[in-house]
Amino acid sequence: MTHMFLLCCLVFLLPTESCRTLCQAARQSKKEVSAGTHGACNGVCVDNSNCTQPCPPDTPGNVGFVCRQKKWYKITDTCRTLTAFNIFEEDSIVLEAFPTSTKIYGNAKSEEAIADMLLQRCPTDLSCVITNIQRSPRIPGNIAVIVQLLRNISTAEQLTNVDETKMKSYSIMANHILDSKSISNWTFIPEKNSSCVLLHSVNTFARRLLINKHPIDIADAFIHTMGTIISGDNNGRNLTFSMRVNDTRNNVTGRVLISRDEVQKVRSPSQLVSIAFPTLGAILEASLLEKNTVNGLVLSVILPKELKRISLVFEKIRNSEGRQTQCVGWHSFESRWEQHACQMIQENSQQAVCKCRPSKLFTSFSILMSPHTLENPILIYITYIGLGISICSLILCLSIEALVWSRVTKTEISYLRHLCIANIAATLLMADVWFIVASFLSGPKAHHDGCVAATFFVHFFYLSVFFWMLAKALLILYGILIVFHTLPKSVLVASLFSVGYGCPLVIAVITVAATEPGKGYLRPEACWLNWDRTKALLAFVVPAVVIVAVNLITVTLVIVKTQRPAIGSSMFQEVRAIVRISKNIAILTPLLGLTWGFGIATVIDDTSLVFHILFSLLNAFQGFFILVFGTILDPKIREALKDRITSAKWISRASENLSSDYSCHPTKGPS
Repeated sequence: MTHMFLLCCLVFLLPTESCRTLCQAARQSKKEVSAGTHGACNGVCVDNSNCTQPCPPDTPGNVGFVCRQKKWYKITDTCRTLTAFNIFEEDSIVLEAFPTSTKIYGNAKSEEAIADMLLQRCPTDLSCVITNIQRSPRIPGNIAVIVQLLRNISTAEQLTNVDETKMKSYSIMANHILDSKSISNWTFIPEKNSSCVLLHSVNTFARRLLINKHPIDIADAFIHTMGTIISGDNNGRNLTFSMRVNDTRNNVTGRVLISRDEVQKVRSPSQLVSIAFPTLGAILEASLLEKNTVNGLVLSVILPKELKRISLVFEKIRNSEGRQTQCVGWHSFESRWEQHACQMIQENSQQAVCKCRPSKLFTSFSILMSPHTLENPILIYITYIGLGISICSLILCLSIEALVWSRVTKTEISYLRHLCIANIAATLLMADVWFIVASFLSGPKAHHDGCVAATFFVHFFYLSVFFWMLAKALLILYGILIVFHTLPKSVLVASLFSVGYGCPLVIAVITVAATEPGKGYLRPEACWLNWDRTKALLAFVVPAVVIVAVNLITVTLVIVKTQRPAIGSSMFQEVRAIVRISKNIAILTPLLGLTWGFGIATVIDDTSLVFHILFSLLNAFQGFFILVFGTILDPKIREALKDRITSAKWISRASENLSSDYSCHPTKGPS
């Protein structure tokens, strides 16, 4: 069953300094650090200088400081007491099971090995680390270890359906680091997105929650999970949470409301899961240095795909009279609040009612080269406007090629050239269509088999585009460097099809065969090749970059061949040479895919919006560029198209004249 999830909370649009309740602990910690760590590092404190100090004996990690206004301020802390050696209750047995290579404190492999061992030793309830986790101090290093452990558990391949017992254990582990006493320590974790990782991990784990006949209600002090089954014959649903936020005296409530009309849209019995976090808003604010302040519970809702609208009721921690408030959703992939996810429909000084729609996370074009998804409205608009124009342009391009084919392919050279152009246009058309299909299938819990199929075809057809571009470049090099008519036409055609379709098919099949059995073919948030676990994306990026490099060499050779410098050449001749070179570059750039070279920037820095916009603009519109520079600007195609249109008009006129002649002079029969 496909689910979509939505994260919502109520936010004050006020500076962080205005928040007293939620951020008091974080501020107090910073004051203590500034007052208590003067001279923490040896040497003179020079503004903006950094230093590190080791943790206490037998405690791995270190503490980082920065000098500001002649005082040392703590900025990072990786001291930890939880390791692979002591996190399990049966230390001696577990230690023997760990390979020597994983016995490194804080090593990612060690933390992954802890999760694997946990799922092996207590797969039914995940309880064999709970005692030691609850006893551990909530210092930044321990928080980071537990966050990584929860992440590895939620994404583990061997984790089957999650039942209530496993969810209880998972909640206990999360509850320990969500404690209000730990808020200040989140600010010193070097990985500033750790709070976002925790939120995403809890939701990923909860999506696997299997609710049987009775509802689930798992309540801890700082995380509360409720789940139930809904179907079309039920009335509306109302899940109510009541939790104490931070150190406030009274409980704060939050409710998830689903109307009867919405519930009736659910065709078959489906799960509804919601999780409430009373301190997560303050933790996100503290660790990400958010300027906005959460003024209520953070509610996470996992919905059946049929539900389009839900209402969330937030009780406010503080009276907001005279202050601007907003309903917002948490954008898990960009780690920020999204203002368009929800809208305020009712508000007073005590509570606010928000209406929210589960948002569809469309995939932007730049994901094809970027290791991680960057969700941004600008990229979405560029992607789908560009792809829409490109698809129409490619259909028109193929139609023109079909119309003038017999007139522009009379020689062997022109036949092979137009064969490459037609196949580039056809494969790019199929790739763009499948990209849109994959985007609609993408989501937090997309249908796996459909997503695999869509990803395979996107991978195959975009690789085919590149290999047909390579075939065209090799054809150009063959014509420049070698006598052209040394090979028969049939051999050249067979070679072009082998390169254009055979090579990408082999790469695409090997990629899916090598990674899909281990569930490492897809990304968790989109129907595209995985990066984090298996680096399957390299099966697309490496061939693309290599082909772009070869094609760039080809364009350089074409420029050298067409330049023809001459001694004493006139200014007019030099201008004509520049125009000729520019024209060649304009024609060959889209046909040889040189604009995809900008994708290297998105691989190196996948967080820069500028690189993603530039890449999307140049490549989402590639079909349009091929139509303009590869078809419309070709004088032979224009001439053949003109002759075709003229011929069609002549035939039409001849047909009209013939029809008129028969109607004016009917043949008389014998009298």
